[in-house]
Amino acid sequence: MSTTLLKHVSHLATFDGEARDAGTEISDGFVLIRDKVIAACGPMSECPEGADRVLDMSDHVVMPGMVNTHHHFYQNLTRVMVQDDELFVWLKTLYPIWARLDDRAMETASRMAMAELIMSGCTTSSDHQYIMPNDCTLDTPIRVAQEMGMRFHAARGAMSRGESKGGLPPDSCVEDEDAILKDAERLITTYHDMSDHAMTRIVLAPCSAFSVTQGLMKDAAALARSYEGVRLHSHIAEVLSEEEYCLETYGMRSVAYAESCDWLGPDVWFAHAIFLNDAEIKAFAETGTGATFCPSAHMRCGLGIMRAREMLDAGVTVGLGVDGSASNDTSNMFSEVRFAQFLQRVAPDRYLSETPGGRGGFGGTPTALSARESLWMATRGGAKLLGRDDIGQIAIGKSADIIAVKRTRLGMAGTQRDPLAALVMCGPFDVDYSFINGVPVVEKGAFTRLDIDAALRDHADTMDRIYA
Repeated sequence: MSTTLLKHVSHLATFDGEARDAGTEISDGFVLIRDKVIAACGPMSECPEGADRVLDMSDHVVMPGMVNTHHHFYQNLTRVMVQDDELFVWLKTLYPIWARLDDRAMETASRMAMAELIMSGCTTSSDHQYIMPNDCTLDTPIRVAQEMGMRFHAARGAMSRGESKGGLPPDSCVEDEDAILKDAERLITTYHDMSDHAMTRIVLAPCSAFSVTQGLMKDAAALARSYEGVRLHSHIAEVLSEEEYCLETYGMRSVAYAESCDWLGPDVWFAHAIFLNDAEIKAFAETGTGATFCPSAHMRCGLGIMRAREMLDAGVTVGLGVDGSASNDTSNMFSEVRFAQFLQRVAPDRYLSETPGGRGGFGGTPTALSARESLWMATRGGAKLLGRDDIGQIAIGKSADIIAVKRTRLGMAGTQRDPLAALVMCGPFDVDYSFINGVPVVEKGAFTRLDIDAALRDHADTMDRIYA
């Protein structure tokens, strides 16, 4: 067994409690990693002597690695496109371009997305690959994750309802439903690992109400539940035109439609969930259905503001996601944590024209979401959405997914009062160290398992090839 000791940690945030905060926080702490798990942690007065490797963290903030619960890796090949159109126009413009991608392009995009995520503090990610053109398979991003050492929940997405059948995507972008289910079962039996500290798990993830049939939603739910720990994921209530589509096509709002497909429950989490009303938030809470807040994409695409504060207060599990790199346009977890806090604070709390003096505009509140609550969503919240209790915290027996950010750097000056909140409010920052499953994947701000210059050249070459 190999051991690594992180000693004299300037500020150690464990996120080990049940409340929506950082849990135990320690000044001058330590973490002992034994192989892939956390063997001990606490104040330096309790630190064991000796380890195979000892790192001095006296200038660092250390916390659990973050969990990204919604992404579309392939979209970093279509960044900064369709900058000013609403979502359905955005999708219809990009569908034909995505239809030209091949498996080699998916590999390149996956590597770039994972690199960005890791460098921004993410140690576990889900990816929702819902378009499978040409020779694309989900095996490729799984292999890339294994090479890079990233903990990965691969979501087998799908689109099956093309324009000719009343759906939004062109028929060239959809798959046969029997083939989708057959491939999903192949992926589960090949890769899905329910052991503690597992590096790969499979998620079933039909794309949306406007791109798959009700039959596929029901069949995917039944298939997932026939295997242990296979969770369900999709988009919901992302844009008002989706609500209009559900009312016109199915005669019900999107949450009621999800319920009709057996898609509410503790094994289900949805991305966005912006337009949920009070009754629908209550339904999520009562059924254990979770939600991913994607603040950057919500702002970039002008979608709206998820009611994350109300959802948390109602008992809904909320995690964070960067969303696709064509709707964000980045893959930075620290950015999402920061914008999650700030966007909730400007969520309309009251219309100010009704106040004395007739002032216009909307008013928010600075108490809507704290920095620690935002980090909790990125750690414990995300872990719970993925059905995991072995990640998202620094505690004995948990997976050794740990990040460290150096305090003596530009942007952190003057943050001695609260260096943990500074990671949110003063950033975003890159990590200086990242351990995933006990393996150092970033050291002193550099990748240990990736030639980033070669990856960037490959990405540029792929762009030239796809857009030739």
